[in-house]
Parts: sequence; C-alpha cells; structure tokens
Amino acid sequence: MEQVQTFTERVLANVRKVIVGKDEQIRLTILALLCEGHVLIEDVPGVGKTMLARSIARSIGCSFSRVQFTPDMLPSDVTGVSIFNQKNLEFEFRPGPVMAQIVLTDEINRATPKTQSALLEAMEEGQITVDTRTYDLPRPFTVLATQNPIEYEGTFPLPEAQVDRFMLRIQLGYPVKRQEMEIMVLQQEAHPIDSLEQVATLEELLTAQRALTDVYVNDLVRAYVVDIVRATREHPDIYLGASPRGSLALFKTARAWAALEGRDFVTPDDIKTLAGPVLAHRLIASPSARIRGVDAASIVSEILGTTAVPGADAAVA
Repeated sequence: MEQVQTFTERVLANVRKVIVGKDEQIRLTILALLCEGHVLIEDVPGVGKTMLARSIARSIGCSFSRVQFTPDMLPSDVTGVSIFNQKNLEFEFRPGPVMAQIVLTDEINRATPKTQSALLEAMEEGQITVDTRTYDLPRPFTVLATQNPIEYEGTFPLPEAQVDRFMLRIQLGYPVKRQEMEIMVLQQEAHPIDSLEQVATLEELLTAQRALTDVYVNDLVRAYVVDIVRATREHPDIYLGASPRGSLALFKTARAWAALEGRDFVTPDDIKTLAGPVLAHRLIASPSARIRGVDAASIVSEILGTTAVPGADAAVA
C-alpha cells in the first residue's frame, strides 16, 4: 500500500498550500479520486469549494474543465453538440466541458433538472450520447460538484438519481480564527493557486487505483456493510434508504481508506468512518422526522450505534 500512501501524502501536502485546515475533506476528495468516484461539495459560498477542486486537478496534472451552472444552461452546453460542416457536408461533434478527466461543476443546483440530468450517463457509465452517437470519456473521470444549500433562492434540488451517483458528500465549513488569519497571510500578495505545481502524475494515480484491488475485505465486514445499508431502508424515520450503489460505494471507499492508513485489509472502524460521508446524502428523511429536526446524518450515526459490529475475525484472511 506504499504507493497509495505516497501518492496521497504528496497531493495532500500540495493542496494544503491553498486549502487551510481541511485535511479530512482533502483526504476524502483524494479517496474518491482513487475510487474513480464523484464528490458533492456542499457548503455556503466563499469557503473554498472551487479552490479545492482546482487544487486537486492541478496537483495531479489531469485535464481539467469547469462548468458554471446557471438556470439558462442547456444539456448541450455540458455534453457538446453536433454542428453541420458545410465544407464536407457532414456533422462534426464539438465536445463540451464534460470531456475532461476532472470536471468541476460549479453551483450544480443552480441549473434546471433537465440540465443536471445531462451528467447522469457520464457519471455512471463514463460516456455521453449526443444525437444517437456515444462518446467515451477520458480515464480517469471524476466530477467534483459544488452546491450551495438548497434553502437559498434560485436553486433546484438535485434529482435523487443524480445525488445517488455521488460517491461522497463533504462539507468544508468555516475556518477557525487562526486558520482565517493564515488564509489572509497566504493571499496578501497573490493567490497560492497561481503558483501551485504538479506533484503527481496520471500514471501514479492509475498505479494507486490498481493497488486497491489487493485490499482484503472479510465476509464479516461485507455483511456489516450490507447490514448498515439495509438498516437505512428499514428505519422508521427514513422515507428513502440507500441503494445497492450505496453499498458498493461504502465497500470501495473503505478499501481505499484502509490503503491510506497503510493496511491491506478493511476493519469495521473503516466502515464507521466513511458511513456518514458515503450514505447520508443518499437518504431522504420522512416528513415527520424533518419536523422533529432529525436529519439523515444523525440517523446514520444512530444506525452505526445499533448495528452489531463484527468481532476480531473480521480483519483475518
């Protein structure tokens, strides 16, 4: 697991030059990248959501594109469009910004559901279809979407099918006083993103991704993942529980987390660490639960406290 740790620590140290005091969120973003998953970065404006995405892309040297979602945006503005070439009398495909290895969809909930759904095929199948023709997306492919809370004006809640395609949801939160002062010092002459250098290569990323297949998961741990996910479907305060895609996401991210910790096996603690970021955004609390102020994150915590944890044999091959 040394190559996974080395890759992660180099990228983490580099992104720290731009994003101050958010090591856990940076690690989770790198984790999703290792798993070829997508990340929903949800928080209020001005806390560094866009800078996090740009820093990750620049650190690895991936092709990068940014889409600023607005209410008047069309699906073709994301995927691309076929244009008739009068010289050769044929249609030519002009690729949209989704044709990149890391795609930043800024303020994704400001676009209409029709435009948001343009990403459904890309996020799940790594391809897009335009005018009945299918085009493969580059590998690796990761969407980093930023979103302001839905109670703000001018936003459209993401469809459940699209939310489920995000492997992780993270929140940056406000910095503490010392961190906010450090940000001022870092940006007093120029923004650190302008001088950020590449510290890892695509080949190193692909090597780290392949290494994750060597991480062992005991059947007891697999059963623990399924028990947690099934509990979300049966909880009285949950209207819609996690799908099998949620089980797979928890399974994949746990293997990557174990590798980041230098282990070649997954423990129940890895599952507990990632259950919130992986599952909470997939759940819809019932109306009665929302009235009582109960949210999905607290329900996940409750489920973790009531689901039986595998014993010592869980980490033994």
